[in-house]
Amino acid sequence: MTTPDNAPDSPEAPAGPTGVAAQDWATASADPQYRAAIVDLLGALAYGELAAFERLAEDAKLAPTLTDKAELAKMASAEFHHFERIRDRLKEIGAEPTEAMEPFVAAYDSFHRQTAPSDWLEGLVKAYVGDSIASDFYREVAARLDTDTRELVLAVLDDTGHADFAVEKVRAAIDAEPRVGGRLALWARRLMGEALSQSQRVVADRDALSTMLVGGVADGFDLAEVGRMFSRITEAHTKRMAALGLAA
Repeated sequence: MTTPDNAPDSPEAPAGPTGVAAQDWATASADPQYRAAIVDLLGALAYGELAAFERLAEDAKLAPTLTDKAELAKMASAEFHHFERIRDRLKEIGAEPTEAMEPFVAAYDSFHRQTAPSDWLEGLVKAYVGDSIASDFYREVAARLDTDTRELVLAVLDDTGHADFAVEKVRAAIDAEPRVGGRLALWARRLMGEALSQSQRVVADRDALSTMLVGGVADGFDLAEVGRMFSRITEAHTKRMAALGLAA
């Protein structure tokens, strides 16, 4: 998973830690609903990393130079190592990784089918936009996690270098041919819409996960809080696109 180190104003995390955020896994997992939410969360993250590996390997075919191809191969390898860490953690907590990932396969695969890039630059923008949105989402969630799970989630969000690589290549392309910027801006807006649509659908469909995201079991599903979370993610995307030289 990648996120740009120089992204302006990442989305603000929910204010104040929850009770769970001060607990370790052994304590927090005594709540069966919390445990189910974490299995969902890690399953979604694991399949996201596996899909990112596949996407980067496929995008390497569009690379204009051997240097670019090698760079994407290195990033794909990093994503696969992230997947392995999450898969191993699922096993450690007694969950079957394939079963944990299965509920999220359709959403990820649908997103990738509907947003297949037509060229190298669209592939770079997709990686930059998609990975940044995912990182923003998981950083929002991390504030609500037990200490052990939070450490793992933040570790797999470490930048694999794709963000800086994508920004450099896209900026250079726009400088060389300014008209490219308009096409890529439209593409980025489409990506954002598809990503938010699929994310909201997944959250709404997984009861334990949605309850955890809005602050615990007491209040149940709070659509307004989920909406505010996605608004913060959208705002961060807008600023990130402006820094890239694209209108969000």
